[in-house]
Amino acid sequence: MGEAEQQGSERSTPERAAPEQPAAPPGPVAEIAAGYAFEGPALDLGAVLWDGACHPEAPVRIPLPVLNRHGLVAGATGTGKTKTLQLIAEQLSAQGVPVFLADVKGDVSGVSAPGEDGPKVRERAAQVGQEWTPTGFPCAFYGLGGLGPGVPLRATVTSFGPVLLSKVLQLNRTQEQSLGLIFHYADAKGLELVDLKDLRAVVAFLVSDVGKPELKGIGGLSTTTAGVILRALTTFEQQGAGDFFGEPEFDTSELLRTADDGRGIVSVLELPAVQQRPQLFSTFLMWLLADLFHDLPEVGDLEKPKLVFFFDEAHLLFTGASKAFLESITQTVRLIRSKGVGVFFVTQTPKDVPADVLAQLGNRVQHALRAFTPDDAKALKATVRTFPESAYDLEEVLTSLGTGEAVVTVLSERGAPTPVAVTRLRAPESLMGPVDPAALDAAVKGSPLYGRYAQAVDRESAYERLAADEAARTAEAARAEAAKAEAEAAKAEAEAAKAGAAGTTRARAPEEEPSLVEQVVGSGMFRSLARSVGTQLGREISRSLFGTARRRR
Repeated sequence: MGEAEQQGSERSTPERAAPEQPAAPPGPVAEIAAGYAFEGPALDLGAVLWDGACHPEAPVRIPLPVLNRHGLVAGATGTGKTKTLQLIAEQLSAQGVPVFLADVKGDVSGVSAPGEDGPKVRERAAQVGQEWTPTGFPCAFYGLGGLGPGVPLRATVTSFGPVLLSKVLQLNRTQEQSLGLIFHYADAKGLELVDLKDLRAVVAFLVSDVGKPELKGIGGLSTTTAGVILRALTTFEQQGAGDFFGEPEFDTSELLRTADDGRGIVSVLELPAVQQRPQLFSTFLMWLLADLFHDLPEVGDLEKPKLVFFFDEAHLLFTGASKAFLESITQTVRLIRSKGVGVFFVTQTPKDVPADVLAQLGNRVQHALRAFTPDDAKALKATVRTFPESAYDLEEVLTSLGTGEAVVTVLSERGAPTPVAVTRLRAPESLMGPVDPAALDAAVKGSPLYGRYAQAVDRESAYERLAADEAARTAEAARAEAAKAEAEAAKAEAEAAKAGAAGTTRARAPEEEPSLVEQVVGSGMFRSLARSVGTQLGREISRSLFGTARRRR
């Protein structure tokens, strides 16, 4: 071997022996990864996708402190929104943050049980660099008014308020104002509106002959508007909504609890039993959020939120909403951040959320969209315009994302938007499906809240007070009528006695036998009967009002 050949061989040997270095990620991937390199605690969503390849060395994360800045999880049906909620809820719980989420389809209860290992889970974990461990998380299960499994959630009509109730009753602006007047009157008179029969009783009273003058000085209540409200209440109650209003009223501070091991409790509202009344549960969710806003103190920005609230089927909340209702939602969302509560709206497209609300949603996880119709294409273009400029062709990306993939942009620790990242999401570590019904039932009945809220209580409130007042007025009228009859009988008796005395002063005229009528009127039995008739009549009417009238035989 010549010298030059030998030197070439010596130079080539080290190159063949050097270990193979991993290829550097493409330039855009490195730039995106730099935008998610946070120093503090954060939730791991997944890894960057670029040109169809997943880059586990480029994780996509959300800083924990910015989760009170609100967010949006959107996407067409079947694209993985529910699993994204589950993934975020798990990591929040692990960081000691309580979570509230609604289970519309009945498959989120699995967050309480460890997930099932399998090839698909392992493949996904390897793709995104996840160390997957099956884990269950502490959960509390609730149901609206006791329909379906869960500790019953109830609200009083008074706390629900006229604006939310007008939304769920589908009243127009004039009718909403009239309902507000009814609430004002009930509050001023100390008439507690606990359930729907209380509200119905107050409305009926205010259009009665006795009640009409009560509102005359402040506008009054027309019979037509009262009729609309009463019919809406009747329909609402026939749909089973009466169970949602009453006592004991749920204390929303229960949603802020943590488990003994420091993990946040995931509160799951089980809603499959009320899927046919979506507007009701979306409005009820708004009541929960508004009640939290009312009760919590101002705390400013925290190291981690006090609660993260997932508002599922959000489009139902805004459809057909009045201006006053939208203003109430916007104000609540804007101000509740400073009370340590983050809100994620979950819907199909960003256009489902009003612009004033959407502007406050800094954390975005957008799953795939469909573009089958001109309206779909229009919604797609509108969605793309809500994202910052990026290196991706988002119109193409959003129609080609697979299940469990999403376009992500969040707020950095400084509050600035991160680069847009097409992301393959991590696999949830809890069960991706419902738990066994027997296990769910055992968890509900074993809850420390079950004994506090399970049994409904019907105490004296507006309905009972107004019924008692009506019974008292009726009894008083009956007593007055009886007194009048007794006075007339006494007068007749006195006149008869006077006539008898006059007869004795005459030349001893022969005494006349009293007529049969005079005998009856003058008898003690008649006078006793006249005195008791008012009391007896009042008692019969009172029985009727309280629902205990004797049956006809």
